[in-house]
Amino acid sequence: MKKILTSILIIGLGAASCTKVSENVYDKYPADQFYGSAKGADVALAGVYSQVGGNWNGVGYAGADNGWYDLNSFSSDEQVIPHRNTGDWQLDFARLYQRQWLPSDLIIGNTWSWLYKSVYTANLAIDQLTQAKADESKIAEAKVMRAWFYYLLIDDFGDVPFYTDNNVTVDKIPQAKRKDVYDFIVKELTENVDKLSETKGGVYYGRFNKWAGYTLLAKVYLNAEVYTGTAKWNECLAACAKVASGGYSLHPGAANAASPVGYQYYELFGDKLPDDETILAIYVTENIVSRNIYTIRSLNSANGVALIGFAGWNGTIVPKEYYDKFDANDIRRKQFLVGSQAGGVTYTADVSSLDNPGAGPNEGIRDIKFFPVKPADGSGESNDFPIYRYADILLMQAECNVRLGNAAAAKPFIDLVRVRAGLSALAASPTPDNIYDERGFELNWEGHRRQDMIRFNKFTLAHGFVPAVGDFRKLFPIPTSALNANPGLKQNPGY
Repeated sequence: MKKILTSILIIGLGAASCTKVSENVYDKYPADQFYGSAKGADVALAGVYSQVGGNWNGVGYAGADNGWYDLNSFSSDEQVIPHRNTGDWQLDFARLYQRQWLPSDLIIGNTWSWLYKSVYTANLAIDQLTQAKADESKIAEAKVMRAWFYYLLIDDFGDVPFYTDNNVTVDKIPQAKRKDVYDFIVKELTENVDKLSETKGGVYYGRFNKWAGYTLLAKVYLNAEVYTGTAKWNECLAACAKVASGGYSLHPGAANAASPVGYQYYELFGDKLPDDETILAIYVTENIVSRNIYTIRSLNSANGVALIGFAGWNGTIVPKEYYDKFDANDIRRKQFLVGSQAGGVTYTADVSSLDNPGAGPNEGIRDIKFFPVKPADGSGESNDFPIYRYADILLMQAECNVRLGNAAAAKPFIDLVRVRAGLSALAASPTPDNIYDERGFELNWEGHRRQDMIRFNKFTLAHGFVPAVGDFRKLFPIPTSALNANPGLKQNPGY
């Protein structure tokens, strides 16, 4: 049964369609009264949350194509869409994987535009709610959302235009240092996270509650050394401990014949995501709210028809060197398809070319982590998308302890994740490489890999079809369109 959650997304539509008015109302409902009400506050927040779900033209955090998810996933080592020697697929995706992107690239421009539209929408909601003296938890929720958008901006672009008041033209927005925006993000989160609701699920499924807010703070601290030069491992551990106090646990990973992928674990990537482990998710109902294209984009046409009833796009593959790292007993390896498949298709692990002349039609390992749930059609499926999960919290706790020289204290955290996946506990205390690899096994295709590669100093190294590159590639360039709109912006070094 498809979800209960959409109240915050639908309430705005309900308010817009309401026609029942008193005879004595001759003008309009004053904004300070409307946004000060519980329903009005949710309408303001709905405008912000509507930016999160994936849609066409690069809109959203994840779910569709040519936006933030593609930029951050295809520039990592976990997935790529090769140009096909049949002429299919633009070269943008292969060029991202090979670290050949340019400031004029569509996906870079789309990501920038989406994030700044989201900042603008959050600023507007904060202003509306503040002017109306709305409940402080609603104002805090909008501020946490804005902090999240700025966190995504500095993670991708470094020094970025920064503003909190929409009464400024684009060409006048000043470019702030990455560290200064980081400081703003930390201040906004530490001042507002404790004001958020502690409710899990229900109307807060897909919204920032207190635990999602602390997860975001933990992620910011986890990458603090990258952003500012100063590590914040203890602060990250403290934020993770706050999340752990929210009563989360790992969802069972047991075998399940009813699952198309064979394990209860894959419920974490299906319809309504389980509240035991899911901290923040994107609600998806295909053709209604957002979409999820990731399995259909990977499958070959004939294999797609055989498995899910409609043709796949024959796009995304998993590089062989990434697949080969998985233990044969790891239940997370079951998401990959290689060799003979339904529909008379045989996927080869080896790929001959990414760009010129491109890969053959059946070259490349495919991924069904987000095995389609209904409603689904040739344009996508209704799988919700996990932005943050408790498994990530456990792996952050493991990493921080290793970074602080407490590898023995890190072991129980990583072992919980490994054992759930059908593996044995580590024989010894974890190394940084153990943490890095485990994050790759557990969180693949969830948007975390590029960030992890940078933090573990792996991003610029050669692998597969990818040559070693300079450190400047750890940041994406400011888009050409943004430089044209705001002459005061300074391009990132190397571009």
